[in-house]
Amino acid sequence: MSGFDLSRGMPDLARRRVPDADLRVADLAAPLPYADAAFDDVVVSLVLHHLEDWVPSLAELRRVLRPGGRLLISVDHPFAMHMIHRAEGRRTNYFETYNYTETWDYSGEPVEMSFWNRPLHAMTNAFTAAGFTVAEIAEPFPVPEAQAKFPEHYAALTTSPSFLFFVLTA
Repeated sequence: MSGFDLSRGMPDLARRRVPDADLRVADLAAPLPYADAAFDDVVVSLVLHHLEDWVPSLAELRRVLRPGGRLLISVDHPFAMHMIHRAEGRRTNYFETYNYTETWDYSGEPVEMSFWNRPLHAMTNAFTAAGFTVAEIAEPFPVPEAQAKFPEHYAALTTSPSFLFFVLTA
């Protein structure tokens, strides 16, 4: 098992759970430190929406996948984010790619997080431009156990989309 993150702290945290994994610091917007066709599957979870241009990163992920390999991606659902922004009074257009920032609390310190919301067609266009075939698109529901753990959010999560999952083939 291999993995990487841009921050130095995440591979260290992951090593506590998976001590034998090859965990590195790497930037998805730069060439990755892996050989061509090194992996059967690559998982990219809640990362791409931090990048303005997906195509170079997707092309690099395709390079490290073997022919026929799978790229498994999760992203915030673009329409859900658009509706949240509209409810907050932001003037957004679902059909445009736009940047927004949020302030997150990280150990008591505010951290500015930058996101790029793009419509579904822009996502699938980026996938095909990088040479992938879209094998599956899913709008997942929460697991039933989430109802007891997050009762105040469960109804919304089962009636409105939150995430998109993609399975792409190289």
